[in-house]
Parts: sequence; structure tokens; C-alpha cells
Amino acid sequence: MAVVDTQIVVGDIDECGVVWVTLNRPEKKNALSTVLRDEVSDAFDRLGADPNVRVIVITGSGTVFSAGFDLMEFAESDPGFQERLWQSSDRFHHTILRCPVPVVAAVNGAAVAGGFDLAVLADLRVAADTARFAHVEHTFASVVYRPLRDLVGGSIARELVLTGRNVDAPEALSIGLVSQVVPADQLVRTTTALARTIASAPREILMRTKAKIIAAAGIDPKLLTLDI
Repeated sequence: MAVVDTQIVVGDIDECGVVWVTLNRPEKKNALSTVLRDEVSDAFDRLGADPNVRVIVITGSGTVFSAGFDLMEFAESDPGFQERLWQSSDRFHHTILRCPVPVVAAVNGAAVAGGFDLAVLADLRVAADTARFAHVEHTFASVVYRPLRDLVGGSIARELVLTGRNVDAPEALSIGLVSQVVPADQLVRTTTALARTIASAPREILMRTKAKIIAAAGIDPKLLTLDI
């Protein structure tokens, strides 16, 4: 039975060991609030430790993958809240990037700012033909750089993080940012098929492979704050 938290939905684990986590703030373009980030982190911790889970798929509800961090929270003046905000951010990035099982992003629409970061923190990305990517925060905040560089190379990564320009779905495919682009109405089916192909391997093998991916990225598993 699917679990509905405040701002995410965690689906049932299917017979292949695939489970979907859906950002569920469509009225806010799935903005990554502190609550939503903590719920995603909690879900990933729980699912990553579940022996029945082999692949986690993350997506957004509605027509937007994620518009990035909830900027309204940055206006909050309480120092305690600001501390929690950044702790939540560090934990969120840490948890997804170091998830012990493969993570696939089903990018159902715009993935901008922190939503772009979220997509590149996954191991693979399948995009709807309506998807686009942009670091619109490039003028006022730093971005997740290293995983993007690993996907598209340094030259393109530098251009994207320094200019903030839009990348549409066809270009995302051509530069290696995503592995497939499909019509929006085929995204769930295509991503499910990919996830089940991955999940055909035993969980312990998938975890060993994922550990190698994490190690090859030069990520220290002991550090809770990532300089990425």
C-alpha cells in the first residue's frame, strides 16, 4: 500500500523490487521545501535498508519534476530554522548520492535549480519530451557540479553552471545528461521497464556495483557535508 507523507508519496515495492518516490507538491511545482527534503531523505534511508528494494525511482507529480528549493524559506529570519534548512539540504544531497541501491530519475517536466541537482544525483535519468534543465540559480547560489561534470564533461558542465541556460530534452539526450527521451505519456512505462531491467540483478550485486560508482566519484562515505 502506498505511503503518503506530507509532501511525497512512496509507492508499493513491486515484484521486481522497484519502488517509486514521488514529489507531491504540484501546486508549488514540487519545490524542495525543508519538509519535503527530510521526507525524501527518510524514505531513501528506509528503502535503502529494505532487503526487498533493488531500485528506487524518483519523479514529480503533475507536469514539473521540480522547480528547485522553496525560495520562500530563505526569507525566514529565525536562525534556528536557517540552520535546519542547510542541515536538511546537506542530508538530502548526501542521502540520494550515497543511496546503496541504484536510483533512476523519471524527469516528467522542468528540472531547474535544485531540481536539476536532484536529477543529476540519480544514477540514470529518463526524460519526458517536455523536460528541460537549467541552473537558474547561477546568479545567487552555488550548484551541484561534480556529478554533472561526470555526466556531460567539464566543458559543457561549466557552460551550464555559469550561464544557467536551458537544455531541452533532445539536447539533454545528445550531451549524455539523460539516457532516454520518450513522450510524456510513456515515461512511467519506459522508466519502469528500465528499472526492472536493472533490478534483474541480485540486490547484493547491485549494492556492490553502486558502491563502486560512489567510490569512483571520489565521495568520502564518512563525510556528511558534500563539497560537490
